[in-house]
Amino acid sequence: MTPDLMESGVERVAKHAVAPVVGSSTESGGRSAGYSRVAQAGEVDVTHGRILYLEDVNVSFDGFKAINNLSLDIAPGELRCIIGPNGAGKTTMMDIITGKTRPNSGTVFFGSTIDLLRYKEPEIAQLGIGRKFQKPTVFEQLTVFENLELALKTDKGVKASMLFKLDSAQSDRLAEILHTIHLADHVTRQSGNLSHGQKQWLEIGMLLMQDPKLLLLDEPVAGMTDEETARTAELFLTLKGKHSLMVVEHDMSFIRTISEIVTVLCDGSVLAQGTLDEVQADERVIEVYLGR
Repeated sequence: MTPDLMESGVERVAKHAVAPVVGSSTESGGRSAGYSRVAQAGEVDVTHGRILYLEDVNVSFDGFKAINNLSLDIAPGELRCIIGPNGAGKTTMMDIITGKTRPNSGTVFFGSTIDLLRYKEPEIAQLGIGRKFQKPTVFEQLTVFENLELALKTDKGVKASMLFKLDSAQSDRLAEILHTIHLADHVTRQSGNLSHGQKQWLEIGMLLMQDPKLLLLDEPVAGMTDEETARTAELFLTLKGKHSLMVVEHDMSFIRTISEIVTVLCDGSVLAQGTLDEVQADERVIEVYLGR
C-alpha cells in the first residue's frame, strides 16, 4: 500500500470517529420520537381503556372449582354490577383481586402494567383498590369525624401519628367526603349510634379517604331501609366516573337504578353480560338464578 493511500485511509477513519451519524443523536437510537409513555412504578396505566382485567382465572378448593376460566374486564370510571346465585364465585373473585386468594392459573391486571398476582393484600390496598364487606366495620366508640380522620392517607408511624395535625387540604377533603356520604350533619355523633345504613356510608367514606381508583362493594344495601337504599344509589352514581366500582348485589331494583352493564356469574365463570333487561331475558339466567 502506497503512503498516499495509507494517509487517505487514516483521514477517513478519523473523520468517521468524530462526525456524528446523521439521525443517530436521539435517545431512541436514531428513531423518531414516538407518542408512547413510560409507565411509572405503581402507577395505574389505563391508556388501553381498562382498569381491571382478568383472563382465564381458575381457583380450586379441595377439588371444587370455585372459579372456572373466568375472564372479565372493567373500564375506568365504570360502575359494574355483579349478580349470580350463591356459590357462583362472586366473593372468591373479589378475594383474588384483593390478594386474599391466589388463583391456580390465569392473569389479573390492574391497569395495563400492574400484575396483581405479584402483590400481597396490603400492597394491593395501597395501589388503590378498596374493598367493603357486607357487614360494616367502623370504630363504634369514635365519632364519625374521628373514623374518617383515622382513614386519611397519611404516614401511620408512631411519631407521625402523635404529631399529626389536619392541614387545610385534608380538612377540605374530609368535609367533601362527609357531604358525599350524607353524614355532614352527624360529624360529632358516635359511630355506634348510627343506623345500619349510615354505618355502611361511613365505611364507604373511610375507603374514599384513601382515594381508591377501584372500589369493590359486597352487598352494600343489604339490611337497609328503602330510603337508605335510595340514598346509597345516589351516592354510587355520584362516585361513578370519579372511581371504578364493582358492586355485588341481589336487589334488582337497586341494580336497575345504578347499572349500565350487569355481569352474571355462575359456577365460577361469566354466564351472561349486558343491560339488566338483557340478562333478565336470558333463559340461562332465568334457569339458574332468577327463576320463573
